[in-house]
Amino acid sequence: MSLTGTPFLLTSIVFLAVALILPLLLWSRIPGPLVLRHAARLLMLLFAQLTAVTLVFVLVNNANSLYDNWADLLGTGNHVQQAADLGKDGTGGIQIKTLPKVRQAFTQANGPGMHAAGGVRVTQLKGRVSGVDAEVYVWLPPQYNDPAYKDKKFPVVELLSGYPGSAKAWFGSLKVHEQLLPLMQSGQVTPMILVAPRTNLIAKVDTGCANIPGTVNADSWLSVDVPKMVTDNFRAQAAPNGWSVAGYSAGAHCAAKLAIAHPDRYRAAISLSGYNDPLGERNSLPAQSIQLRRQNNPYFLLKGYRIPPRISLYLSGESGDGYQAAAALQQIARPPTVVRAVLIPRSAGGHTMALWRPQIPTVFTWLSQQLRGQVSGTLPQPHWTAGSKRAALASGSASRAGAVRKR
Repeated sequence: MSLTGTPFLLTSIVFLAVALILPLLLWSRIPGPLVLRHAARLLMLLFAQLTAVTLVFVLVNNANSLYDNWADLLGTGNHVQQAADLGKDGTGGIQIKTLPKVRQAFTQANGPGMHAAGGVRVTQLKGRVSGVDAEVYVWLPPQYNDPAYKDKKFPVVELLSGYPGSAKAWFGSLKVHEQLLPLMQSGQVTPMILVAPRTNLIAKVDTGCANIPGTVNADSWLSVDVPKMVTDNFRAQAAPNGWSVAGYSAGAHCAAKLAIAHPDRYRAAISLSGYNDPLGERNSLPAQSIQLRRQNNPYFLLKGYRIPPRISLYLSGESGDGYQAAAALQQIARPPTVVRAVLIPRSAGGHTMALWRPQIPTVFTWLSQQLRGQVSGTLPQPHWTAGSKRAALASGSASRAGAVRKR
């Protein structure tokens, strides 16, 4: 039974109902010695507690897309076939353009939100360069199959989840395609192909989207294998001008890092409640050594450029949870690098989907402006409805690098 499916949710509800009814019916009717009756009652109480905890977990998991399947939950999944040393650029010296085209078979994805807004498709991709074998979800804009656009190539946004987190989260919990569909139809947002690859590749650890020889080549998976598959199978624009990356939490760290590290592959990045130092996630592989932390820190990567890269970054966060990291990048950015640091009011909520979901129209409107060559203009103001009053985003000025929040 699927961990995120409706059958498992309904089964959890039924078991909880049974657990509540059993004591009411049997508490005083249990036969046998006193010790046996007490033991039976204790078991009924434990069963009720277990079913209640299970139902709460299912509801929280479905709302936040933390674990996609039983292997992710139990820590038995591993999507790394090999992790060769691919060098500084993550290609291992391979001329990517010379590789044969990757022809993938796609099927309709299942799960919450997967059938909405035209549906999300999924494929199992074996990365030729990275050695990663994992799923990739793709959503096509409404114009893609319109005969009027049959010769048009579309920009692409890679969507990265947090840790733990499912690649489905952007479509399920954040409803990115449902929110963007009317905006793309009205012309407010540029039609884009949305691509959500798996980022949780090794059980019980966060890869930090890094290449670590002998362990994982997550960077090459996201910045080489996935883009090649997309451009081989869809009318996608070429990198870097047609490509961008977006993420929340640990995925926000990855988005900023990938764009800064590979300006030849990405033109823009969106970071929602991210961090610079990989130590921001205690289970991050790059956090295990000072050298890896520095090599995968967007701040040091950007600071290390002699000639600043031509990239645009949108980084938002609350004070103490993403904003200081964003402001630190803004402080060292020099043209043509553009950094927009945005302070989220504390009234908007905490480090949850409820904070990031209302930002979707705003950040993708900003991204559309970058794709159209616009770097200014008024953005729509998000509003939060989950227990907080309407709040506006405030552009932040540069300030010190600050606190690190555990993911």
